[in-house]
Amino acid sequence: MVRTMPYLSAATHAALTQLAKGEVADELPDPLTRVSDIRMLTVALEAEQSMLVAVREALTAGSTWTEIAEAAGLGLAAAKWRWQGTDDEISARHEAGRKRSARPSSVPTDLPGMSVADAAKALGVSVQAVYLRVTRGQLRAETVTLDDGRSYKRVFPDLEVRPLRKRVGR
Repeated sequence: MVRTMPYLSAATHAALTQLAKGEVADELPDPLTRVSDIRMLTVALEAEQSMLVAVREALTAGSTWTEIAEAAGLGLAAAKWRWQGTDDEISARHEAGRKRSARPSSVPTDLPGMSVADAAKALGVSVQAVYLRVTRGQLRAETVTLDDGRSYKRVFPDLEVRPLRKRVGR
């Protein structure tokens, strides 16, 4: 097969060729092969350095970030996040993004005490009332910080410091 897009890397070209084989085959490849071939091309395109080269050439030629974002089908901030800066700056941003996406997005279930929302529900008060009781020293709470940097306020309603007294008009 003749290379029709010489600006693509060998890995991207190989993935594109693999996907194109299914297009010209007598029978459609099985679904898992198609999924694998499409994913392989997607991964190769995401790692494709020729996109960064093209963006830098467009900037040098006078294109604006808005024009680049529109050509890439991205928002302005997303285009700049992907391609603005030096290779090291771009790499650092992408690495930080991978680290964030690798963190679990749900609250761990093995934390001590109760969440502020759960404590409010258990006590029959609002979330703001729970925070007020903590501030006044009437309810014990701790901030638990996990190894990955996430912090959670945990409340211990069964260990209230002293019960609140209702004030009756003077």
